[in-house]
Amino acid sequence: MSDIAIELKGIDKRFGLVHANKAIDLTVRKGTIHGIIGENGAGKSTLMSILYGFYQADSGEILIDGRPVTIKDPNAAIAAGIGMVHQHFMLVENFTVLENVMLGAEDSQILNASIAKARVELKRLEKEYALEVNPDALIEELPVGLQQRVEILKALYRKADILILDEPTGVLTPPEADHLFRILAQLKAQGKTIILITHKLREIMAITDEVSVMRRGEMVATRPTQATSVEELAELMVGRRVLLRVEKGAALPGAVKLKVENLTVRDGRGVTMVDNVSFELKAGEIVGIAGVAGNGQSELLEAISGIRRAAAGTVLLNGSAIDVTGRADPAELRQRGLAHVPEDRHHVGLVLKFEEAENSILGYHREPTYGKGPFLDLGAIRREAEESIRKYDIRPPDPRLKTANFSGGNQQKIVLAREMERGPDVLIIGQPTRGVDVGAIEFIHKRIIEMRDQGVAVLLVSVELDEIRALSDRILVMFAGRVVGERKADAPEGELGLLMAGIDGKMEAAQ
Repeated sequence: MSDIAIELKGIDKRFGLVHANKAIDLTVRKGTIHGIIGENGAGKSTLMSILYGFYQADSGEILIDGRPVTIKDPNAAIAAGIGMVHQHFMLVENFTVLENVMLGAEDSQILNASIAKARVELKRLEKEYALEVNPDALIEELPVGLQQRVEILKALYRKADILILDEPTGVLTPPEADHLFRILAQLKAQGKTIILITHKLREIMAITDEVSVMRRGEMVATRPTQATSVEELAELMVGRRVLLRVEKGAALPGAVKLKVENLTVRDGRGVTMVDNVSFELKAGEIVGIAGVAGNGQSELLEAISGIRRAAAGTVLLNGSAIDVTGRADPAELRQRGLAHVPEDRHHVGLVLKFEEAENSILGYHREPTYGKGPFLDLGAIRREAEESIRKYDIRPPDPRLKTANFSGGNQQKIVLAREMERGPDVLIIGQPTRGVDVGAIEFIHKRIIEMRDQGVAVLLVSVELDEIRALSDRILVMFAGRVVGERKADAPEGELGLLMAGIDGKMEAAQ
């Protein structure tokens, strides 16, 4: 038996003019966690999609356990012992955990017999790999972290010895990510082989045994994780030295641009998600809102930007009221100087079936620049899109390409370019670097600081505490819908962490 789980030889793949994978070689040892990193659009997901049978390579060879295999579709990959946990989960939301795990893997025409057998096997897998989850819970009722466990259980139920995880922490809170890593360590201890695709270098350093680096479709290096560093990996990814810290001068706050008073927001079930929140945001400063996901940050941004109706409270933009409890209109707010980069770029920020140029003007398409009356000037739109592509280094540089065909990080740049280039007075940003690689993170952070230094008032929400601390001039911490504390940007991480858990560390120290 070979001690090599996977060997890829000369894998090459083109999509039209895009050369996604260029004669890639990769070796993954059994019983290890092997990281694959690279900038957005480097070809990582394409390579793994070939391994899992979503795409067919134009040329090259795949060996599993030392034997050549042909993987023409995901069923062939599963038969070869490969499972994949996708960045966007492949679950039926109104099915139970058990139904999702066994879906497509039923072993009897008598469904009750299949269900009984699957329940026993699922209980065994949960216990063996510390993947406990209620088998009768509906997927739509589970938090994201538990949904991800279901995806892992699906793969294990199908006897996968090799697990591919594509950006597994992109949708997780820090505690959920920590728990995932404990699960991966347990899987490794049980002899499973894991391929981890991520852009988060500190995660690579914490959990992997080896790491391979891709850049612009090529495999440029493989290193034992212990023999490399975050700095070296960042440079290999981008092809130049990368600034891993945010450089900024002191803020020079000006007039109040956004004032929120006693804002209360309830969700569709009537549950209070934002509870009597008040704060001010001034020109030339960045106010970060820290907190574990689900504590009201998303609903706060949606109410201020006119997407969600508030139950009570007042919001003033440039001194004039926004009708947040009535019919606040996002289009009107844009005209009044409020730009919004939403947390969910796929469902709120972009129309994925539209071209890049079309998405680059969404919400601003009625401006005279782009035409008169019902007729759009497509030439003007595409010329402006080309300028944004150049300025924001959006890849591939094609304004006619459907937005769905861009990587997540480049999709994020499309949204950022659209909102930042309008010269707003107030810029609201949710999760600015979610799913974005290290080179793009550096660019986005610099651009946010530039906006602040130009006098823009920036309200920032991120589940990445390091990002909040690096960018913010002031930090508000939310817990259970309330602002439970305000701190300076240099506040200790531990103190902020306690506030995020609903504990005021200063008060406890005083007692």
